[in-house]
Amino acid sequence: MKKKTITIDPVTRIEGHAKITIDLDKDANVKDARIHVTQYRGFEKFCEGQMYTQMPLLTARTCGICPVSHAIASTKACDEILAVTPPQAGINLRKIINLAQIVQSHTLNFFHLSSPDFVYGFDAKKEDRNIFKMMQTHPQMAKDGIELRAFGQKIIEELGGKRIHPTNIVAGGVTDKLTPEIKENILNQIPRAKEIALGALEYFTSNVNKFKKEIDSFANFPSLFMALVDEKGNLEHYDGVLKFIDSNGKVLESGINPRDYKDFIGEAVEDDSYLKSPYYKPLGYPNGMYRVGPLARLNIAKACGTPIADKELKKFKALNDGKPVLNSFYYHYARLIEIIYGIEKIEELLNDKKTMSDNIKISSNVSAAEGVGCSEAPRGTLFHDYEVTKDGVITSVNLIIATGNNSLAMNAGVKQVAQEFVDGKNITDGALNRVEAVIRCFDPCLSCSTHALGIVSSKIEIRDENKQLIKEIDRN
Repeated sequence: MKKKTITIDPVTRIEGHAKITIDLDKDANVKDARIHVTQYRGFEKFCEGQMYTQMPLLTARTCGICPVSHAIASTKACDEILAVTPPQAGINLRKIINLAQIVQSHTLNFFHLSSPDFVYGFDAKKEDRNIFKMMQTHPQMAKDGIELRAFGQKIIEELGGKRIHPTNIVAGGVTDKLTPEIKENILNQIPRAKEIALGALEYFTSNVNKFKKEIDSFANFPSLFMALVDEKGNLEHYDGVLKFIDSNGKVLESGINPRDYKDFIGEAVEDDSYLKSPYYKPLGYPNGMYRVGPLARLNIAKACGTPIADKELKKFKALNDGKPVLNSFYYHYARLIEIIYGIEKIEELLNDKKTMSDNIKISSNVSAAEGVGCSEAPRGTLFHDYEVTKDGVITSVNLIIATGNNSLAMNAGVKQVAQEFVDGKNITDGALNRVEAVIRCFDPCLSCSTHALGIVSSKIEIRDENKQLIKEIDRN
């Protein structure tokens, strides 16, 4: 087999920079495949020496796609350092902003990053697998995605102060109260947002059977699942306790206070990636592989708690007769249900009289040497763990980013898809697109999880049994 390099445009449809290597044996069969996250910026270190009050603004800069998640987890850690519980109005407004971000982020993945594969198929010409082609052939679907994402972003701007890197989420609550005008403006947009979300769900469920082979092999394997749940065991994104289940739905741990996460989650570091590989400590590394994010949340939750989402959750759980859905292809399905839940929950919180209170923030002094903030980001469970001096100066930071929690599962998924679709004797673009598509199921934010600085690009390398490069796909 001769060495060959191929350049493919457009850029791959993920957020961040990664490299995938596919190793072939002497018979040109796939032996192994891995995703490598190749850049490092070091938020955990350069946060040291900062005042705790700066952490929500500073860590929000970790990512431009999900800055609210970092601001929320950060302020919750700061709340613990202050030993305070924000007023209910402050909590409700934080929840609304967080749900708005989940809606806009899930919309970005489904409509802009993943839908070209659903619309045109995984074997379509590479120049057609993008949102610009969809604007030509499916203009309403493309517009719907833009409109629904704008719905979420506008809420973040109005309640958080800015669409990207919001400033109003602070230790002790939020800085700006909800005005009647903003409340009515958001409520007036709810019906249209629901209409778009339900239409997207109908499109996906009506067409999903076209992709049976992909469903069967896109990171479809037993694993653990982890997520936050509320006191009833229902879907929760802001608060609650941690819960682990196995691939059969057996509860391994429940009722875990997030501040005790280190008792249950270990962090491995691998030589070929800057992405952490967290694992469930009782099973060790790598057997303690678990998945997080919308698939995990819906597998774990007993209910969503809103009418339309609960109806759709029952259909979702029926996919595997009530047992956890193991096919990572269904991350897309779960994402769409969470969009609907987010819209319904935003409406519910806006109509809660407590949300309109003027009491939105509480002040205090440093009362604890450590604070742990945990919330559900669009891509999964997020941890911010800070240690401070008595004057509030940060001495240590540990971040477990949502995408990092899925690191082991993404690697296992890349290998499974490569072994199913890649033929070393006849390497096709469609097969390689499937290898990347399994990563899109997880919707990783690689710049978020490694704090990368630079262009968005991706590289796939295929090597023979002697590790010699025989084909390279460089998407940049």
